[in-house]
Order: sequence, then C-alpha cells, then structure tokens
Amino acid sequence: MTGPAGARGGTVDAAHGRHLLLQMVRVRQLEEKCVELYSAAKIRGFLHVYIGEEAVAAGVLASLGPEDAVVATYREHGHALLRGVSAGAILAEMYGYVEGCCRGRGGSMHLFDAATRFFGGNAIVAGGLPLAVGLALADKMAGRSNVTVCFFGEGAVAEGAFHESMNLAALWQLPVLFCCENNLYAMGTALARSESQTDIALKAAGYEIAAWAVDGMDVLAVEEGARRAVDAVRSGGGPHFLELRTYRFRAHSMFDPERYRTKDEVARWMERDPITLLRTALESAGHLSPAEWEQLQADAQAEIAAAVEFAEAGTPEPVEELTRFVYSERGAGDGADEATGADAAGQPAGKAAGAP
Repeated sequence: MTGPAGARGGTVDAAHGRHLLLQMVRVRQLEEKCVELYSAAKIRGFLHVYIGEEAVAAGVLASLGPEDAVVATYREHGHALLRGVSAGAILAEMYGYVEGCCRGRGGSMHLFDAATRFFGGNAIVAGGLPLAVGLALADKMAGRSNVTVCFFGEGAVAEGAFHESMNLAALWQLPVLFCCENNLYAMGTALARSESQTDIALKAAGYEIAAWAVDGMDVLAVEEGARRAVDAVRSGGGPHFLELRTYRFRAHSMFDPERYRTKDEVARWMERDPITLLRTALESAGHLSPAEWEQLQADAQAEIAAAVEFAEAGTPEPVEELTRFVYSERGAGDGADEATGADAAGQPAGKAAGAP
C-alpha cells in the first residue's frame, strides 16, 4: 500500500509541517462539509470528494509558483482550494450562484479560476491531459519558465488521450508534470481488472519520460518528489511523471453503492490517513502541541463556516443573462455591418449562426 519513493519520515521544519497539516485539514473539512450540504440538497448534481487523498494536492501544490498552471479532474475541490480559490467561491459555485468562481455555471466538476491559473475541473476522464499539453506548448513557444501540472486518475491511462499526450509531451520536450492519482479504482473498476501492466509510472517511462512512484499518503514524500520533478521540468528537463499511490476513503461519488471493495480494505487504508501520519510525526518531533492542533482545526472550521455563510447568501444568475457567455456579444465596430446590423456571415450582430 506504499509507494517506493523516499519518504522523509518526521524530519520536517516545524512551521512548514504545520502549514502542510493545515492545508490537508482545510481540504478535509471542506469535503466533509460538501457531503453534509449535498445530503441536505443544498448541492445538487454529481459530487466527488477528495477525502483520503489530501496529501497529493497539498504536497504537489506546495512545490509550485503563482505563474505555474494547474489542470485537474472532476475530484478537484481540494486542488482549487489549495491553489488559492476561496472556499466561499467554491461552495457558491456548487450552489449554482453567481458568486461562484464560474458564476454557478460549472458546479462541482468544473471549477475554474484564471486569476490563480487553475484551469479546471474536467468531467471527462483524461480530458485534462491534452489541455495541459497545450498550456505547456504555449509556455515553451513563448519562452516562459512556467510549469504546467496535470492531475488525473489511473483510469485515464486506458484512454487514447493519455498516450497521445505522453507522446507529444516527450516528443516536443514540454514543461509539464503529469501527476497520476492512483487510488486503485477507476470508478468501480479495480486497476488489475483493466490494465495488464499495473505499474503506471512504467507506462510513462515507455514514452521516454522521467517517471517514478511516490507514497501518496505521505505528504512529505509527495512534496519531496514534486519539488524534484518541478525543478527538473523548470530547468529544461522535459516532461516528468509522478504516480502518486493514494486511496479515497469515500465512495467514487455520492451515487456510488461501493460494492466493489470491502470495508476491511478501506479500514486498512484509513490506518494510513495522511492527516494522522503527519500529525503523529509532528507531535513525535515536538513540533505540534495539543493546543496547536486544536487551534489548527478551529482555524479551518472558521474558514469553512464563513464559506458556507457566503454561499448561502449567494444569488442565482438572472434569467436575462441566460445566454451570456454562450452567444457572441459583438456589436457595431467589431465586425458588424453598421448599415444592416449583420456580420460578414450575414448573421444579425450579436448572434451566432443558428442562434434563435
């Protein structure tokens, strides 16, 4: 259940260790609140929570700078939060309100925030991989030193987009870090039932990409591996690949009956809860007192409580703006014929072809 990469045990700077612990607790409490709100029918649609996998987002995102780009999956609340999207904007988005990061149009699976260079949230399995390749290609062509990080599950390796993206990233030596969150189950399908080769890092290595596995339940090991990879990518070392061996403690989604794994298996993995592992390491090293742990939890609780209050006070988008961001908003002076009000294609100004 552990990856082979070099974990650092409890040897961590006290302040930084507490910061990483707080980051994971923030994600855990946000996700637990999402489950509560979903159960109360405040959040609708699909909901996929990140409980158990917090070490991956906390460790990887700690290695990035503000200029770097992040592409995630539909289980992306934690990535968005730790990238800098406010908990209030995330919850308001799930409520479907204009105060959300996408004005309530994206919901749980499509969080997006250009200001923090968080490029989704993608509901399509492997859908973010080509986007990450495109972002990295743009950075390389522009001569920028940015790194694009792309998160995806191990189920994505069965998709053609995975192999096409690996090939092009390696062929063009693009500045992208692929982070495979291997939680062993693609929805309800166990990895060994869908892949003849279950060593995901080995698949990436087949494309001449530097790749290795990391214990995804150990945030210190994740951060160490991510920093090593990000530094190599940023210095011109081409694409890198991390297989982060982790586990989700909750079902795939709120609709999942979870009949594909046993309660004993889940219980065994929960013994390696990433929050408990780091907390124990910090306490053993004398870096975390009971009072500090209580304050850390209280700080996270206060943040999430304020976020819920913000979301509850949100407003639905007016019906009059239903077609905003859907149809063109062109007017005179931007290609429309001032005499007829029609554009070059003969369509009325401000309407796309085929629009009512």
